[in-house]
Order: sequence, then structure tokens, then C-alpha cells
Amino acid sequence: MSKAVKQSEKVPAIRLQNITKRFGTVVANDNVSLSVEHGQILSILGENGSGKTTLMNMIAGIYFPDHGRIFVDGQEVVIRSPKDAFRYGIGMIHQHFKLVDVFSATENIVLGLDSEPKFSLKQSARKIMEIAIQYGFDIDPDKKIYEMSVSEKQTVEILKVLYRGADILILDEPTAVLTPQETEKLFAVLRRMRDSGKAIIIITHKLHEVLSLSDQVAVLCKGRYAGTVNTAETNESRLTEMMVGKKVTLNIARSEPKDPVDRLIVEGISCKNREGTELLHDISFTARAGEILGIAGIAGSGQRELLEAIAGLQHVNGKILYRNPKTGQTDDLRDKTPVQIRELGVRLSFVPEDRLGMGLVGNMDIVDNIMLRSYKKGRGFFLERKSPRSLAEKIINDLEVVTPGANTPVRRLSGGNVQKVLVGREIAASPTVLMAAYPVRGLDINASFTIYNLLNQQKENGVAVIFVGEDLDVLLELSDRIMVISSGRIAGTVDARTATKEEIGLLMTKNAVQEGGAADGAANA
Repeated sequence: MSKAVKQSEKVPAIRLQNITKRFGTVVANDNVSLSVEHGQILSILGENGSGKTTLMNMIAGIYFPDHGRIFVDGQEVVIRSPKDAFRYGIGMIHQHFKLVDVFSATENIVLGLDSEPKFSLKQSARKIMEIAIQYGFDIDPDKKIYEMSVSEKQTVEILKVLYRGADILILDEPTAVLTPQETEKLFAVLRRMRDSGKAIIIITHKLHEVLSLSDQVAVLCKGRYAGTVNTAETNESRLTEMMVGKKVTLNIARSEPKDPVDRLIVEGISCKNREGTELLHDISFTARAGEILGIAGIAGSGQRELLEAIAGLQHVNGKILYRNPKTGQTDDLRDKTPVQIRELGVRLSFVPEDRLGMGLVGNMDIVDNIMLRSYKKGRGFFLERKSPRSLAEKIINDLEVVTPGANTPVRRLSGGNVQKVLVGREIAASPTVLMAAYPVRGLDINASFTIYNLLNQQKENGVAVIFVGEDLDVLLELSDRIMVISSGRIAGTVDARTATKEEIGLLMTKNAVQEGGAADGAANA
């Protein structure tokens, strides 16, 4: 049967019937049934831990269902491995890329193929370019992976499954680390793939992306199938209600700054990487207690390096002055280690962008990860676990972390639940300065608003909050002031109550060095 006939008869490209998957006592998917057709983009939406990735991993052959049936183009199939999935034309692009850094794009794409024992790299590269031109990808087949940007690596992963003949593509959080421009470019490619007859399934938390890209949305709620709706006939509020199972008010209640005083004063800091490329240039700003300072900028503009410098993780030139609220003394934190900074009485809580790489240890359980913050309170090898366990259970309860228990290794949690543990631990440290880099990245909308409320509570408690975000709407609603970084320089600082998205967008793409007078005026906005 040809694909054209299949499409005209509306035979689903893939159909799941009563799929159930358990991990011990946890039911990840409970009797889920849904389908996607050829020439269609289906978004899978749900809270963190609702079973989205687990469900897709069964289609991709990584997990095997405990119960239920899978149909591809109307025929029941058994998928026990990724090789089985490829045999049925199914390819999955995961959040964390599976590429060999020292290999070229072409070598990664053909790696592991059994069907081409005497392949020619030149012929493979030619075939890759044909696919790239067909769908509008921008790629250099000879470029090494370690030389590529995140979006280029993602392109290689997508071409890898297309090269193997995939007609059904699954993308897990494909825009999580892409700039707005890269996201639009990816969406244009996905629309062309849909128009050519591919069936595309996307797992995402970003409702505005769901509404702009997909044809239909399938919603999971606590592992159960809540229904499928046509994208054109729904809205953010309706989708959120389906995800959570109740009405949710999507409002950020921003309070006025409470007794704002200068807590952190950064003066003229600059830094370079090992190759001598300047990452930060003459950055100066003030973070005030009882205020949220938002930081906006295109990904890679220096936001991460700036927060790492303040946290003692990056060597810089310039001054980082901290005014101690208890003693009134001012200390320069520059070039001090994180331990030295804490010994000064400075409580800098840092929620890094790379939550497992820098924030938590994946193989350790939640209690032990909580203890990382306070292990010095123990004596020798006999560490006090009672207090960390109580705190872990409080975080699990307050932030609704989906986990079998406090002794579950962090690596077994969904990405969003990992983030909740990290943010909860850092806030529990009672900081005077809280720096949060993309704290809601990968979180569903309900969990995101929980984090926004926590940041607001910290502000009301007199904490100086520095919030690096990628959603301009959220930055405008949550922050008191917004500092925009462009190419490692401050492009401007604006009042979040009066600024517009367009104004911030223009500053994000500004490359000129800010004049001293303009900087002084903006800092007082």
C-alpha cells in the first residue's frame, strides 16, 4: 500500500492502544491510547512526570510496554529495540544528543549502519546534502561535532534518523536550548517535513510553541490520557486545565520592591576563555535586596559566565562587592572560591543552567543531594541525615516532586523534577542573594508558576534575586528591572513595568558598546 493511499484513507502512521508501563510501584503510563497521522504534527503535552517521554521511548524501542498494542500504518508491530523502531520507519531525537564529538557529521550519521558494509563517505555526504536541501537544513557534512553549535548538533541527530528512512519522527524538547531564531528555523524545517508526508511527534512544555506549530495536541495527566484536541480550537488555559486536571490561574503576582538596598555591586568585570576570546566586557550593575533583577539575552551572550563569576566559579577582572546585611561590611568576592565566599557569611545560592552537570549528582539520592549543601555540619564520616531527610521530604511535598521516595537516585527523576529538587535545596539555604539561571527550563507550566512564586517569596523576604530567563513575557511580568546582555556587554537596563518585548528584543541584538552616561542612567531605571 502506498503512502498516498494511506494518507487518503487516514490510516494513522502510528496508533497506541491501551499502553501501560510500570517502574516498580510507579505507574508511568496507565492505559494510554492515541494516534498521529502522516502529514501531521502532534504535540504531546503534560506535567513533569506525566509519562510523556516514557510513552515515546516505548515507540522508539527503548522501553517495552507491560500491556497494550502498537500499530504502524494499520499493522500491529512489536518494538523491542531501536533497531526494530528503525525497521518500522520510527526515529527519535532525544534531549541529550548521542554523538561522537571527534567524528564529523557524516561519520556520526552513518555510524552503526549494517546495511552499508562498503559505504563511501563521499557518497554518504552527497546523500546527506540531498536530504538537507530537500527539507531546508543548513549543514556541513565534514564539520566535526565538537566544532558545532547546539542547533547544528540537533540537525545532525535529525538527519541521522532521516538518513535511515524514518517516516515517523519523535522529538523530545527540541527547542529547550535553542535561541528564538534557531527555533523558528527548526519549525520551518518541521513544517516542510510534515508537508512531505512525515508524521511528527513533539514533546514540549512551551504552550506558545504548541499553538504555533502543531496540528493536534494530545494531553497526559498523571500518566493517563486526558484527550486530543485540534490546536486551532484550543488555547493555553484549556490545555493547562487538561494537563493539571483543574483550573490554573496563569498570573505572576509581582509585588513592589520591599526596602530595596544595594546588596551586590558589580564593577567593570571582564573575562576571557582559554583561547583568549572575550566572554564578558566591562559589566557593571547593582542587585538590590527585596528586588528581582531579570537578565535577558540571546543564548551564549555571557549570562552563564556572569553568574558563575559571582558564584566564584569563573576568574574575572573587576570588582564584585557584597554588602553584608548583618555587619554592614563590604567584601570583594572576586577570585574567592565558593567555600571562601560562604565563610564570609555570604549566602549565594546558585541554580545553574546545567542542573545535573553542576547542581546535583545524578547517582546520589535526593537526601544525599540535599546534604551537599550542608555536609560540613556533620562530624567526620558520621553525617547527620535526619535534618536533610526532613528537608528532602518537605521539598518533595511542597513542590510536588514526582518520585517513589526521598532515597530515589536523582538521575531516575524526570528533568522537571530534578529542577524542583535543585531550586528547593538552594532556596532552603536561606540566601541573601539568589541567582537562578533558567530555573524553569524543561518545567511544565504549573511547576513553572510554582518556581515564580518561590522567587517572589524570596524577594519579599529581602533577598536580592537575579533571574536569568529566556521567556520575555515572564521576565516582564516577574522582574522589577531587566538588564539586557548582548555579546558579553550590557546593552541596557530597563524598568520591567514599563518596558516592551520589542524594546528588549532590540537591545538583545545590540552589539555596540554602551556609553558610560547611558549605563549610569539605565542602572537607575
